[in-house]
Amino acid sequence: MATFLYKLGRLAFRRRHFVALIWVALLTLAGVGAASAPPAGTTSFSIPGTEAQKAFDLLEQRFPGQSADGATARVVFKAPSGEKMTDAGNKATVEKTVDELADGSEVASVADPYTGNAVSKDGTVAYASVRYDVSGMELEESTKHALEDAAEQARESGLTVEVGGDALQAVPETGATEIIGIAVAAVVLVITFGSLVAAGLPLLTALIGVGIGVSSITALAGALELGSTTSILAMMIGLAVGIDYALFIVSRYRAELAEGREREDAAGRAVGTAGSAVVFAGLTVVIALVGLAVVNIPMLTKMGVAAAGTVAIAVLIALTMIPALLGYAGRRVKPAGAKGRLLGRGRGAQKDERKDEGEPAKANLGTRWASFVVRRPLAVLLLGVIGLGAAAIPASDLELGLPDDGSQPTSTTQRRAYDLLSEGFGPGFNGPLMVVVDAKGSDAPKDAFTQVSDEIEGLDGVVAVTPPAPNKGGDTATISVIPDSKPSSVQTEDLVHAIRDAGGDIEADTGAQTLVTGSTAMNIDVSEKLNDALVPYLVLVVGLAFLLLIVVFRSILVPLKAALGFLLSVMAALGAVVAVFQWGWLSGLMGVEETGPVMSMMPIFMVGVVFGLAMDYEVFLVTRMREAYVHGEKPSQAVVTGFKHGARVVTAAAVIMMAVFAGFIGSSESMVKMIGFGLAIAVFFDAFVVRMALVPAVLALLGKKAWWLPKWLDRALPNVDVEGEGLRTADERGSDPDEDRELVRT
Repeated sequence: MATFLYKLGRLAFRRRHFVALIWVALLTLAGVGAASAPPAGTTSFSIPGTEAQKAFDLLEQRFPGQSADGATARVVFKAPSGEKMTDAGNKATVEKTVDELADGSEVASVADPYTGNAVSKDGTVAYASVRYDVSGMELEESTKHALEDAAEQARESGLTVEVGGDALQAVPETGATEIIGIAVAAVVLVITFGSLVAAGLPLLTALIGVGIGVSSITALAGALELGSTTSILAMMIGLAVGIDYALFIVSRYRAELAEGREREDAAGRAVGTAGSAVVFAGLTVVIALVGLAVVNIPMLTKMGVAAAGTVAIAVLIALTMIPALLGYAGRRVKPAGAKGRLLGRGRGAQKDERKDEGEPAKANLGTRWASFVVRRPLAVLLLGVIGLGAAAIPASDLELGLPDDGSQPTSTTQRRAYDLLSEGFGPGFNGPLMVVVDAKGSDAPKDAFTQVSDEIEGLDGVVAVTPPAPNKGGDTATISVIPDSKPSSVQTEDLVHAIRDAGGDIEADTGAQTLVTGSTAMNIDVSEKLNDALVPYLVLVVGLAFLLLIVVFRSILVPLKAALGFLLSVMAALGAVVAVFQWGWLSGLMGVEETGPVMSMMPIFMVGVVFGLAMDYEVFLVTRMREAYVHGEKPSQAVVTGFKHGARVVTAAAVIMMAVFAGFIGSSESMVKMIGFGLAIAVFFDAFVVRMALVPAVLALLGKKAWWLPKWLDRALPNVDVEGEGLRTADERGSDPDEDRELVRT
């Protein structure tokens, strides 16, 4: 591995014009494709194998032409104080609004509040339901403007008018904080390298990689039915790992220059050593993201695969374009320790003068910290585990759900419509349950419909049940059920299960099958499916990555320690998410206007992404320790040496990744905001507590046992030479690394 990448790095350095041209051409091609592609569609929440999805599919078959997946809107009217919606003037305004909405070219139907029993008991609130032929993201802008204009004209009469539903759904925005995150990353890079040129290389390559990845996703969005959130998450992860991977290689390049190597050779060795760590770190991220497919939720699978593709591009760019750009930069990228004019030129020379005078060089912060941990490993280990355990305590109160209009900011018309409907009709009105009765196998379909309706009406937690509405064939009917609790509550979830349990008894009596669907039931099924898939997903991802890390580190205990440390950091991060988004701690600072259940896909998504990112730091930091150990240092000294060369870079990489993720906290999409915060805090816990404290403490306690591997397994495993031992052997022999590759064993 190291020898192949060494040759690749030298080739890219020499043929830099060709390499740069290829990547620029790919960026241009992806950009043209994105510019000519139609807008991204809605994110699919289909969940194969669940009752809600089965009922939804049955509706499309038995009720053709009703646009089951079409956009919907609820135009909610509230009368002024002292008036009612049944007053002649207010009624005339509503009927005029309904007529205007019905004229739309994409409108399938509009329900008049006065003929559809859509006026509250006290007469103060009414609503008109609008159904469209196409989904919310496919609606023409003119249709959305017509909806907004109709509501505005009704407001001019003195009514309070708000619009709920997904018809006004907009593409989520990330806000200015994303730019701030990139700016923080730039500052950290400048401080790390002391040079604008060296700092600019990781940023430039990361932006090119993300540009190619996100543009490709945009270009394929229509064909693959990718939601708009997919590209945002790919951008989030692609930026973070793209900067980090390039940072690792540039840092190693400067270290090789400091040892007196020629620039082309230094580029090759940087790619051969740090590049090997980048390859395996990238593989763990890709495994974790692609592994989301085991959940069998198409939306989550597409998000994972798209983000994994962006990570793969980041790896390829780091291995090829970074050495090419280093060739262009020439002497403007200085050896490690030699600062440019920006942060004080000549500091490196002063260090060299002190060395010549016999004065020992001052140990850097990473060396001093590692030495401290090696001296007191047990105390550091206990303190770190107790701290992460305390942070994880709120996770025991984790409540899962999917966002609806009730989680929107109070400044939005969707949220205000949600609150008006709750005020006028009760909290459960915003999450009605649709019961589908399939009586095709029943001898008396009408009696089956009536029995289902009567059975549901007698259940606890039910406010209203509409009469059965059969299809033209008379073999299927829909019944709308209004709970007395809000959509995301435990009581509503219990009601869904109660209806399904009652349906089993009814099917035994009548032969009619009862299914529960609707957005509320769909969300409940999504949460349950994600919970059921979490353990198999953990086993798959952690198992595959564990095997991969055994190959990298040639050890059993080091990969095991890496996996256990990851579990600690992800549990602590989930605890922080619960504290902020569910309990409301620091919610104002984070821009969280409404607390509530944590997004149901958050735990499994965080497990996938954080595991991959955590292994980045594990691979880069521990490979330097492994490299020192293989070259003859004692285990405790190898830990210190690994921190001497890697702590500064890992710290900078973690700060950069945190800044990039935190930049997405400003998103208007609650899911993106939550994921941005969760990933940022998870990186903090994993990089600064687990990798920088627990890892050296555990390795110091294990000593030589940390690098133990059964001899039979050592012979069976392939020799990937991540530490670059083949390069060192060739250097000592004064020969080409390729000639000595077969002589090297790790």
